[in-house]
Amino acid sequence: MIRRTGQALRRGLAALILLYAAGIAAAQTVEPPDYDAWNRLAEEVQQALENGAEAERLERLRARIAESRNAFLAAQSQNAARIETVRAQIAALGPPPEEGAQPEPIPIAQRRMELNAQLEELRAPVVAAEEVYTEADGLVAQIDRTIRERYASQLLAREGFPFNPAYWVGAVDVVIGGADALASEIAVRWDNPRVRRRAIDRLPVAAPLAVIAIFLILRSRLWVWMIESWAVDNSARWRGVLGFVLSLGKVVLPLTGLWLIAVALELTNFAGPKLALFVDNLWIVGAPPLVAHWLAWLLLPYDPTRRGPLNVAPDRRQPFRRYTKAVGFATGVIILVELLAAMTDRSDIAVSVLLWLPRMALAFFLFRLGRLVQELQRPVEEAEEGVDTTLGGSFTRGLGRLVCIAAIAGAALGTAGYANATDALLVPTVETLALIALVLLLQRFVSDLYAVATGRPEGSADALAPVLIGFALTLAALPVLALVWGARVSALTEMWSRFQAGFSIGDTRILPSDFLTFLLVFAALFALTRFIQATLRGTILPRTRIDIGGRNAIVSGLGYVGVFVAALAAISAAGIDLSSLAIVAGALSVGIGFGLQNVVSNFVSGIILLIERPISEGDWIEVNGQMGYVRDISVRSTRIETFDRTDVIVPNADLISGTVTNWTRGNLVGRVIVKVRVALGTDTREVERILLGIARAHPMVVLNPEPWIYFSGFSDNAMTFEIRAILRDVNWVLNVQSDMNHEIVRAFAEAGIAIPVPQRDVRLIDQTAPGVPH
Repeated sequence: MIRRTGQALRRGLAALILLYAAGIAAAQTVEPPDYDAWNRLAEEVQQALENGAEAERLERLRARIAESRNAFLAAQSQNAARIETVRAQIAALGPPPEEGAQPEPIPIAQRRMELNAQLEELRAPVVAAEEVYTEADGLVAQIDRTIRERYASQLLAREGFPFNPAYWVGAVDVVIGGADALASEIAVRWDNPRVRRRAIDRLPVAAPLAVIAIFLILRSRLWVWMIESWAVDNSARWRGVLGFVLSLGKVVLPLTGLWLIAVALELTNFAGPKLALFVDNLWIVGAPPLVAHWLAWLLLPYDPTRRGPLNVAPDRRQPFRRYTKAVGFATGVIILVELLAAMTDRSDIAVSVLLWLPRMALAFFLFRLGRLVQELQRPVEEAEEGVDTTLGGSFTRGLGRLVCIAAIAGAALGTAGYANATDALLVPTVETLALIALVLLLQRFVSDLYAVATGRPEGSADALAPVLIGFALTLAALPVLALVWGARVSALTEMWSRFQAGFSIGDTRILPSDFLTFLLVFAALFALTRFIQATLRGTILPRTRIDIGGRNAIVSGLGYVGVFVAALAAISAAGIDLSSLAIVAGALSVGIGFGLQNVVSNFVSGIILLIERPISEGDWIEVNGQMGYVRDISVRSTRIETFDRTDVIVPNADLISGTVTNWTRGNLVGRVIVKVRVALGTDTREVERILLGIARAHPMVVLNPEPWIYFSGFSDNAMTFEIRAILRDVNWVLNVQSDMNHEIVRAFAEAGIAIPVPQRDVRLIDQTAPGVPH
């Protein structure tokens, strides 16, 4: 356990260093590989596998093989530019003549033979590198498989049954033996006059360090709490940032005190091997309780007015804090017992039996903590407001169930005697919970820091920047999570090497650098396209005589062409050979033709609209019973804003294949028709004169051509007239109709002209009269 804890603290840093070194090695120019040295290494690896070498030696050999494999991968790109040139020269000669056909001219045949010989010579080191790369890849896989098999056998190894009384005698001996070993070693060192005198001489230097260490261990958390309270009370804006930064002292200062104890003891040169081992590892024993207390402090604040990342109600925080601290304390006890076993050089069944009690306690505390996590289905405030948090609730419920299952399985395995399996299940569960809690705290810290930097404390958690940074923190935690659950650093570097090797499509190998080149070139050209569009739209096109519809068509068309050119340029810059994708593209085109024919039809219709411009932005059109102004024409659809201020999305295919009425195509001139009915017997010429005067008087009516009064006909009790006039701007047709109707009512009233009302005869029948059928 103590070795595992120390390794867990170093794995993350080692993984990052190795991944970074692998990236630098891939970016640098690699010399041609030494195949003789590789043959010797491959033979050494085969012998190590046959002789059953230790896992540490296999890991070292694997690292050397991985380094050689990277060199072989880099060697595969040797002469790449020259090879492409020679292939282009061969292709320029044309295809060779078929069998039985007329032979090609002698100079061309000789040139073809020379180029093929050059190509084979250039390809020779590439083929050799590919062959050795495959061999190295196979050896790496063989070593990984061997290490996994050994780890699995060690994990499933069964030790003694913990309820056997004979084992408990040995377990007690471990504790007593550890104490006796320390006491006897101290007595022996004290009885040595030279050691005693040297320790006393250095006591004036070591004693102050020891005093400082004791104060840091016992009082530092209280000091941190007082400073944090003062800082938070005096700076509401920096409350979250200062609270997190200062709270780190609750872990760092006590651990510093434990480290100073080891330093003070080392200065005296009084400690023997066992006491030095014990004191040097005290910080590992104290780290789990201190970290657990720190996490409980931040995740579940004691102040009921403060809200932690878990949003637990103040009256429900105490059980969380209690079991969180208990988990840390049980983990520290397990490390302490293993430290005692290391001091007595004991690794037998007695140590496993002695560890059974703290392991069972840890399983119990984890189970209780998992049950509490399951109840975190939604934050308290959001639950009161009725906000749906299904995703968060599902995650917490799933995490709580997994923790409970791990606790139950760990307790069962430990009781059955599978101590290694118990440690491999319980300890990673604790580390996983701590990692998740740390990510939550860091995400909250980033959100608070962003709020301070932008001066917007309210709502800053919903901003894009802290969300993206929080997502990046989650991704960065995934390799650490893999290491926690037993993944080897070499496995992560292997994944990185696979990623660097890329993947092949046909004869083309696509590397991560190709993706980066594609993104950079495409982004640069896309930004250039947007800049040109903005320049045309705001500076150049407004100075021309092109109407607004034509301007929008030019800008939109330039955007589509720019995106297409940017994609082609990015593909070419990335070195992706599209000819190898011809078959796949053909199959996809068939699928697109059948499955996305409506989308393609609308896309083509959008292109036609932009080129022919039967309608333009700002036109008043009527289509499918919808009337309004065209506000936007895209490649798939057109957005129409109706007079009710609602948006209607019309597929472009309907505008091309259907009937569309464009009221303002080319100009704004349009006709208005106002109908009016007068009573029979009215002087028709007088009505015509009045209506013509009303039409001529309206400012929106043009006088060339003249307005015209149309006497359309008779009905039962009325005569119908129509004012037909041309307007300067047809967009005002409804206003003109309303104004003319008002004037007609006024003028008819002054002239005594009546507007007839429909007349109806109503007959009443007495149902009680004689002879009327009932």
